[in-house]
Amino acid sequence: MPGATVTAIGPTGQQLGRAAANEAGAFAMPVSAAGLATVVVAAPGVDPLARTVSINPHGATDLGSVVLGSAKRASLPAPGRWDIDPAHSIVRARARHLALSLVEGRFMSFSGHITIADPIERSSVEATIDAASIDTGNAERDAHLRSPDFLAVDRFPVLTYRSERVVRLTDERWRVDGQLTIRDITRPVPLDLTYLGTGADPWGGTRIALNATTQLARKDYEMNWNMGLPGGFVLVGPTLRIELEIQAVRQEANGG
Repeated sequence: MPGATVTAIGPTGQQLGRAAANEAGAFAMPVSAAGLATVVVAAPGVDPLARTVSINPHGATDLGSVVLGSAKRASLPAPGRWDIDPAHSIVRARARHLALSLVEGRFMSFSGHITIADPIERSSVEATIDAASIDTGNAERDAHLRSPDFLAVDRFPVLTYRSERVVRLTDERWRVDGQLTIRDITRPVPLDLTYLGTGADPWGGTRIALNATTQLARKDYEMNWNMGLPGGFVLVGPTLRIELEIQAVRQEANGG
């Protein structure tokens, strides 16, 4: 893993050496003493690994291949219903402004659930978003986004997503094929999804963490409003980048 940190610690706790893995995942570390040492390898997103070695005073000590993993990542979520926790989830949309920077908006009100099946490829996702809850940090812009030029929230108060298929690429990487409805227009939208793991929360529950991304063309949902600018530029870019950061809580069979 590029960037993994490798630390050698002597028997009395003193640090003998420290290095970082290069782009190939390899490293070399000069150490200040020979004899027994503990080598600790750590990197973001995986469990640290410790290995006891005997450092050769007259040559190289080769650790060979070191495999880093994570018990949480290796364990796929248990079958059942997992409700999305809006307080610890984010639904974000980004658009290019003036062909320069990005403007970000978040939907502040949404709900949904993930049904994990056995086999897991038969799992499904359903979500509903309150269109009027869009928040870009600017009241005038938010009002325009709620208007008929964009979301037309008076006529179309919700956005919905329903999955049709789940495809496993690896245990961490998945693709969710589904249908997204905005302004009563439904289009197929795939999500590139990363499974981040499962763990206990402080309230006695079990949670999964996921993130997902996709890109939408505004014209597909008849959100065509724009303003031409000198040089052939437009005020708002033609696409929206959608980013989801999701936590979901497992529901017990009795509904708890």
